[in-house]
Amino acid sequence: MSTPDVDVLIVGAGLSGIGAAHHLRTAFPGRTYTILEARDAIGGTWDLFRYPGVRSDSDMHTLGYRFRPWTQPKAIADGPSILAYVRDTAADAGIDRHVRFGHRVVRASWSTADAQWTVEARHDGSPVTLTARFLYVCSGYYDYDGGHTPDFPGVERFRGTVVHPQRWPADLDHAGKNVVVVGSGATAVTLVPAMAEDAAHVTMLQRSPSYIMTLPSEDRLANTAKRVLGVRRGYFLARWKNVLVGTFIYQLSRRRPRVVRNLIRKLAIRQLPPGYDVDTHFKPRYQPWDQRLCLVPDGDLFAAIRSGRASVVTDRIAEFTESGLRLESGATVPADVVVTATGLRLLAFGGMELIVDGRAVELPKTMAYKGMMLSDVPNFAFTIGYTNASWTLKADLVSEYVVRLLRHMDDGGYDVAVPVNDDPAVTERPLLDFDAGYVLRSIDEFPRAGSRAPWQLGMSYAHDVVNLRHGKMNDGAMRFTRRTVPAVR
Repeated sequence: MSTPDVDVLIVGAGLSGIGAAHHLRTAFPGRTYTILEARDAIGGTWDLFRYPGVRSDSDMHTLGYRFRPWTQPKAIADGPSILAYVRDTAADAGIDRHVRFGHRVVRASWSTADAQWTVEARHDGSPVTLTARFLYVCSGYYDYDGGHTPDFPGVERFRGTVVHPQRWPADLDHAGKNVVVVGSGATAVTLVPAMAEDAAHVTMLQRSPSYIMTLPSEDRLANTAKRVLGVRRGYFLARWKNVLVGTFIYQLSRRRPRVVRNLIRKLAIRQLPPGYDVDTHFKPRYQPWDQRLCLVPDGDLFAAIRSGRASVVTDRIAEFTESGLRLESGATVPADVVVTATGLRLLAFGGMELIVDGRAVELPKTMAYKGMMLSDVPNFAFTIGYTNASWTLKADLVSEYVVRLLRHMDDGGYDVAVPVNDDPAVTERPLLDFDAGYVLRSIDEFPRAGSRAPWQLGMSYAHDVVNLRHGKMNDGAMRFTRRTVPAVR
């Protein structure tokens, strides 16, 4: 068996990848690792999105790393601040020196005989090959090359500018112009108040409403706790406070949806102008948490509507005209700039091809073990965060589990760890049980989840803390083996 280039190869230098590297280097100072990053900078999502007002839709006490307290006063942070936080984490730990930029992974092949991965990437148009004992994919599940934009009739006639938030032009000037933001999700409710500061008017054009809740941009309890108890203890307290509050709201939404729906409606009425048609523009057809709740810090979206700088129109686009949009109701909306905040596209593992002992892995035929490994795919882990809470809460736990797994392999002298589903009673489920459009469009291309543990993608942080941080390694589904060395004749 040839000696691999690195012990662990991480794919992706975003929030998850930098966190994974930090956990690995802390637990195993002597173990080698490399991060392959397709882009030219650290940051992942937070380096990709550059649209006005880009910010987190989770509080930074849970979106921040467990090992690195968020120290700024704002809990709902802007994109540049989050990007700086990720890059500072990498630089302070020397992780940035282990990143190879501009390396897009296209194929990863596992050899049982060698007990290692051979990973093929493209760099400046040329192939690059690296070998590793363990492959850890932290590339998220978005397609970074482009978002989802429907085929709008007549868009070629439009004389203005059409832009998707994922590809925001640095030179776009919307000052004094009529802007239409198509969509009602987290990106749309972020863009509208941000662009309304300079635009002549911003219209949020939605086919149907989303649930929108106001959250203070600063967490007073968290800031007080950090001041009184110290940064680390205060951060720990704020983190668990927000986990418990978020869990309570989610569970209440699933068990008493009418209560949460009525509460959100009443809060919207208080923040909108008197007589506003709340039920047309802010009453979704689905139940709370069938899709992710949209958070607006300090009610900035509602403030923009009250001021008259922004408005909401609930209708469907019939066609683009030279000067704007004609709607199915017959109404028209003038526009100089149209922002298609119409969603993202999903892409499993950055589009890389997986091969195990010469056979291509068909992802929809695999099952996700604990939402972080694949059945019959050895020495491989990936990160998918929570849909009902902060991404990093799960990313930290996955990293902790990978550390435990590698330590268990070291202690037992094992070369291979592979989940095996040989329980005929386990039936298939979608990996993400979520009704968002971007999920429904692509979920069939992803691995499947199972009907029982350990083949379920957990959505409870407290439950995962127990199972991923303290659960048994030998659970009947995870198999550990040693490489068989051929006898010398």
